[in-house]
Amino acid sequence: MDMGFLTEYCVPVILAACLVVSYCIRRIRWLSRLSDQYIPALMAVLGLFLSIPVTLGSGGEVTVQSLVGGAVTGLASTGMRQIFEIFIEKKEANHETKGQDS
Repeated sequence: MDMGFLTEYCVPVILAACLVVSYCIRRIRWLSRLSDQYIPALMAVLGLFLSIPVTLGSGGEVTVQSLVGGAVTGLASTGMRQIFEIFIEKKEANHETKGQDS
């Protein structure tokens, strides 16, 4: 099944915002009690709501398509967050290793 059509729904500014929020949820101690199973749903809802001002700000009309695009982008941010965390942890591990070698 080709999922390539979903790329036309991704909105970079919504992706970045949802990525930051989901990363903070995982890293801030009092927010980390929020179960991982809720993060994708929260990001879909956040993406949906963020699509409203993004669409209106670009001079467009809020449509079902723009709302779905925001929700899909929010969901995509959860996968991006996992890749982002792996990248950050690898970078931190490399930094710590270099510090121990000195």
